[in-house]
Amino acid sequence: MKKITSLSALALCCVGTAHAGGIERSTGSVGFMFEEGTYAEFTYGSVSPDVSGMQAVPLFSPGEVFPSSSGDMTGDYTTWAIAFKTDLSERLSLGFLIDQPLGADVNYAPDSGYAYGGSSLLFGGSTAEIENTGFTAILRYEFPSNFSIHGGLRHLRTSGEVALFNGYQMRTDTAEDFGYLVGIAWEKPEIAARVALTYQSSITHDFNASETILPAGIIGAATSFATEVPQSVTLDFQTGIMADTLLFGSVRWVDWTAFDITPTLYATPAGLNLGSLVDYTNDTITYSLGLGRKFSDKWSGAVTLGYEKEEDGFSGNLGPTDGYKSLGLALTRTAGNVKITGGARYIWIGDAETQAPAPYPAGTTLARFQDNEGVALGLRIGYMF
Repeated sequence: MKKITSLSALALCCVGTAHAGGIERSTGSVGFMFEEGTYAEFTYGSVSPDVSGMQAVPLFSPGEVFPSSSGDMTGDYTTWAIAFKTDLSERLSLGFLIDQPLGADVNYAPDSGYAYGGSSLLFGGSTAEIENTGFTAILRYEFPSNFSIHGGLRHLRTSGEVALFNGYQMRTDTAEDFGYLVGIAWEKPEIAARVALTYQSSITHDFNASETILPAGIIGAATSFATEVPQSVTLDFQTGIMADTLLFGSVRWVDWTAFDITPTLYATPAGLNLGSLVDYTNDTITYSLGLGRKFSDKWSGAVTLGYEKEEDGFSGNLGPTDGYKSLGLALTRTAGNVKITGGARYIWIGDAETQAPAPYPAGTTLARFQDNEGVALGLRIGYMF
């Protein structure tokens, strides 16, 4: 039974996309801390989302041809993670995780006719990027009663930039800040049962930024703003339900209503007076459920389902998605101390609407993003020392 437990971790995380606004790319799973002895793993993922929408009202922007489709405004991207765990004593273990918890790659191509695409003769479309790296150090202590506790420090290194069709540009410095995680787990090894609850604190970044509004002649204004990377709670569970068969899953809540990107010149009357560049009106709860099966001493497989509810309301123009459903498959080959797992997931991305800016009345739909999808592939290599 132990040889198929690693499938639950990969099948749930090999495609960390389609979360709120597509920004969350890794949940920071502590599953590797439950491996026996000294263990190291490397995870690599490739994600290809396809998100497009049809404009509902004109903005009369440069290069706009109403009505037009945005075309695919999301870029393909890759993610990676490195984890290491070792025992310090019979009951105490130490682990490290390096991953990419957040990320964004938005590109409304110019000359598409869509409002946010703009014209290549002026400002050349709309783009946005978020780059983020996380480092986590974790201690886990096992009690004699099958319970354990875990906790540690998280360090995030984050930067971002945006350039819009209306001539607005913003670039931040790289902010580095700390948070923490704490959790508790219960295990019954004889049936491969485990329930783990983990809380990750919020982390607030204070960014220094350079903002430019070309039509207004404001060039290179130095500004600052704060953004909170939201807190989260994750419940992971697994149990053997028959010989060589594992049921596993997770429930994850993220406080996305606390996440807000509001650069000074973008938001205030002295600049564009447009309010928040990115914010969310709802938190998210994401569900995953899977079934793993050991075929032989060397081969195991798993199938997973994922679900995040559509919250309705408007989504941001830099992340026009709302919930998702997914189906994933994973296969593991065990050879001595090495475990190699490959996984794939198909994602049905939830329909979303974006809101038109003033002078349109509040509640006016700018565009409808429907029937979108994504495909993700993942590879994990684990080694037992």
